[in-house]
Amino acid sequence: MNKLFHILVGCLLVAILCTVVACTDDDSFTSSSSNRLTFSTDTIKMDTVFSQVPTPTKDFWVYNRSGDGLRCRNVRLRNGNQSGFRVNVDGVYLGSESGYQTSDIEVRDKDSIRVFVELTSPENGGADPEYLEDELVFTLESGVEQEVVLNGYSWDADFVRNLVITRDTTFTGTKPRVVYGTIDVKEGATLTLSAGTTLYFHSYAGIDVHGKLLSLGTADNNVTLRGDRLDRMFDYLPYDLISGRWGGLHFYEESYDNAIAYTDIHSASTAIMCDSSDISRRKLILSSSTVHNCHGAGISVLNSNVVATNCQITNCLLDCVYIFGGVGEFSYCTIGQFYPFDSNRQNALYFCATPDDPVLLSCVNCLITGYGDDVISGDYTSEEAVLDYYFKDCILRTPKVDDEERFVNIIWEDPKDTTAIAGYKHFRVADINKQYYDFHLNEKSPAIGKASPDKELLFDRDGNTRDELPDIGCYEFILPKEKEQ
Repeated sequence: MNKLFHILVGCLLVAILCTVVACTDDDSFTSSSSNRLTFSTDTIKMDTVFSQVPTPTKDFWVYNRSGDGLRCRNVRLRNGNQSGFRVNVDGVYLGSESGYQTSDIEVRDKDSIRVFVELTSPENGGADPEYLEDELVFTLESGVEQEVVLNGYSWDADFVRNLVITRDTTFTGTKPRVVYGTIDVKEGATLTLSAGTTLYFHSYAGIDVHGKLLSLGTADNNVTLRGDRLDRMFDYLPYDLISGRWGGLHFYEESYDNAIAYTDIHSASTAIMCDSSDISRRKLILSSSTVHNCHGAGISVLNSNVVATNCQITNCLLDCVYIFGGVGEFSYCTIGQFYPFDSNRQNALYFCATPDDPVLLSCVNCLITGYGDDVISGDYTSEEAVLDYYFKDCILRTPKVDDEERFVNIIWEDPKDTTAIAGYKHFRVADINKQYYDFHLNEKSPAIGKASPDKELLFDRDGNTRDELPDIGCYEFILPKEKEQ
């Protein structure tokens, strides 16, 4: 019994000692102006956002490394809520009821709190992005004020939600247009995208075309179809360089005579899908345009009639160009399979015929390459299938084929020849780490001067004049300005 008593007394003394230590250390707060907070960042940047659209949440940490406890007399947004910033400090929301501030926030020595920031900016009434800034002010008991800057650019936009087009309609480039859901172009109607128009598609949004789509960009003023995220995943990686940000363009069976010119289509799922239709009628003419960085196929042709000239079709998880029956005519195209996000990327060009779906494929003056040893594949489902293909004046990354009728004046890329300029070495930039690619030719590419002249195609993808010895692919080589002298 006496032994048990001593044990209980000992436990009580330990508890008292712990309480005293806690009171003297953890509950000690200083009002000295020399003790200050430390922040994980001095600025929260929201990049460019569309007005009235909530941003993703950003956060930062507030540390106390001063050697004593600190109490914030007040934490507030300096401008209230005039700029649209919303802040939560250590679980406390700075809302209108509290005057966008809170008080008596404690940060013990060697402890930290977390702050969350969002922005829903008001409309600015202008055509250009407007700079927004506020400060989150921490006022300590000493009277010292410390700030974290909150900033971003707010851009007014028109918003389209599940738009059904039943008569001829034109979108202009005067203001960005953000698309939620589907733009449904009904049979008999035409949607025209004028030069300079940019459509920003939210997740899974796209255009379903039962009627007709005309995207009429110019060399100096392209049409752009892209995702709606304007911010960055990482400092070096904008969301605009991430594939699969939106749905893409879907041309249905009853849709014919579509035209896409000087248009940049990127970061979609499948960028262009053409449903099975009458192959004696033209489904789509794609000219001087870019299809890039798709999480599905770049161009998917299902028993349709498609023509592509002066086009860059690059970097898709599935085939960059997929033809399952139908007519495909490709001239002066750069088709490159360098998809960076998955090593299971498929072909640059795949075509397949069935007895009911013949393939009539021609590629002239095309550069077809990629990371793989063989990026071109042709197939048929039975011996009765008609598989008719023709390549002329092309660079092809595929094992050499001894067929002089179907393959005329071909430069064959041998992946085992490490001294050759092949694959990504044709191009100015192929940076897999930063997901950035520039498919203009560099000065060492064997594509330079090797195309056969075409009197009808006097300009390249950028509108530059092709010379008397034109280059294979969609871009005519232009000596960089810094090397002209």
